[in-house]
Amino acid sequence: MELKLIDYIIIFGFFALVLFIGVYVSKKSGKDSAEYFLSGRSMPWWLLGLSMVATTFSTDTPNLVTNLVRSNGVSGNWGWWCFLLTGMLTVFVYAKLWRKSNVNTDLEFYAIRYGGKPASFLRKFRAIYLGVLFNVITMASVTLAAIKIGGVMLGLDPWVTVVSAGLITVIFSALGGFKGVVYSDFFLFFVAMAGAIGAAIYLVNLPEVGGLQAILENENVKGKLSILPDFNDKKALITALIIPLAVQWWSSWYPGGEPGGGGYIAQRMLAAKNENHAIGATFFFNIMHYALRPWPWILVALASLVVYPDIASIHEAFPNVTEDKLGHDLAYSAMMTKLPTGLLGIVLASLVAAYMSTISTQLNWGSSYIVYDFYKQQINPNASEKQMVNVGRISTVILMVLSAFLALALQDAMGVFNLLLSFGAGTGLIFILRWFWWRINAWSEITAMFASGILAVLLETTSLREFLFAPETGVFPEWADLPFIMVVTSIIWLTATFVTQPESKEVLRSFYLKIQPGGPGWSKIVDEAKEDNVEIVKTNEKWSVPSGIKAMLSGVVLIYSIMFATGYWIYGEYKLAMGLTALVVVSAFVLLRVWKGMKNVF
Repeated sequence: MELKLIDYIIIFGFFALVLFIGVYVSKKSGKDSAEYFLSGRSMPWWLLGLSMVATTFSTDTPNLVTNLVRSNGVSGNWGWWCFLLTGMLTVFVYAKLWRKSNVNTDLEFYAIRYGGKPASFLRKFRAIYLGVLFNVITMASVTLAAIKIGGVMLGLDPWVTVVSAGLITVIFSALGGFKGVVYSDFFLFFVAMAGAIGAAIYLVNLPEVGGLQAILENENVKGKLSILPDFNDKKALITALIIPLAVQWWSSWYPGGEPGGGGYIAQRMLAAKNENHAIGATFFFNIMHYALRPWPWILVALASLVVYPDIASIHEAFPNVTEDKLGHDLAYSAMMTKLPTGLLGIVLASLVAAYMSTISTQLNWGSSYIVYDFYKQQINPNASEKQMVNVGRISTVILMVLSAFLALALQDAMGVFNLLLSFGAGTGLIFILRWFWWRINAWSEITAMFASGILAVLLETTSLREFLFAPETGVFPEWADLPFIMVVTSIIWLTATFVTQPESKEVLRSFYLKIQPGGPGWSKIVDEAKEDNVEIVKTNEKWSVPSGIKAMLSGVVLIYSIMFATGYWIYGEYKLAMGLTALVVVSAFVLLRVWKGMKNVF
């Protein structure tokens, strides 16, 4: 594939814009750690919402969606669509709690919720566990997608893609800090969306594809179109829909979809002007992330089944791609090679934008853990603001280098996605309950973290998986691996919770006084404080969680209705589309009524 002058102008113009933003804000961002990692907690909802959307629009995301659609059909996306439930729970229940906490990172939460050495260990360990290990794996997956795109579209060797893509990203991330990330995300979002939509429209109408109707009638595509899995296929129904909606969304920890909020989503909520801006940002993000953005990728994936019906056809078209990088996810990059001059430059710029947005966010978020939750806690408690900013910049570079080396060793983004889900299986319920149940303690989280991680490793590296889940001969059905990890992990952490001492009265009362979580899970602590003539309740407001859950359910119906309606309008199934559009209107009205009934209305 040959780039023309206009393509180079678009791509390098985009690079220049991003670097300009990084340099422009670097002086203010480097003023102190609060500016470098949270932009002084002054960000508006719309800018933070766009940043969340841009961050989750990564180079590996269209590859992952393509893999899911080609392997399991459109319904295979329920593996990540299910996280809308936890996303909406974050909007209407947890966003204001995070903003009230006023912490610098979500790991600093441990300093106000738990006490003693277990809390200190948990905070420092997770700073490395999430900020380095998980973060590096996630960034390596994103970089792997960039390698495949560079290999297929431009014929670049993996190391060339890694160096060229990573170098500019790490420079701008280290200079601009969080403000640079969020400001550039504003432009990255529009470039990425324009590229994705433009590519989908052009590729669907390629002569060899034949247009939308030809795709829908193609034999390779017909069995892949359903948004819901085949209800007559018990295994597909369980694995693609029931487990994600019944278990996965609340039990698994996954970057960007943490139950109860967390990670870089929490970082953006903590950077908001106030609680209402935190709520508005997360709501906007969930609408864009789930309701509208997947369809351009899905259309390209379906079109790719017409042009490249299997992996062998991809390999035949691109013989220079090495065996270890071959997979269904490569089909997205393969389709991009068919774009014309001009649009090709926009799409390549959009893919670069997607890469830079995600990586820069991961770098800033991960380095915030290293600085606040490890360096300042473990190495230099008296660190100056300048020292913390410098450590943040150094750790940004180190994280980039580690992820680049790992990316060169990876093969498939889907495998990384499943591994991350397994590592976090069974831990999610703790992240939901710890705000509203006083009995959760530091040992609950420690045991859950190690139990799920050890189980995931054992299932991947030993014959335990075959013994437990082998077809026909296994102890359990082959689809039961995630529920198995969740159940075993939950039993372990619940046992640990009740055999260890609860957090001290001082810690629990201090947390309640600061956050005012309310609810029956704290009634024991509130009553005991009253008996001791200690007042920890500062408000007479009604507990907002029941209303928050109603709003959450209304929001889930609204966003899934938009997503389904969009799909059926595209498919030409107009009766279903009109019915779902009517449901969109009704659910929006219900949500507004519930939302207005809550005290803090955005």
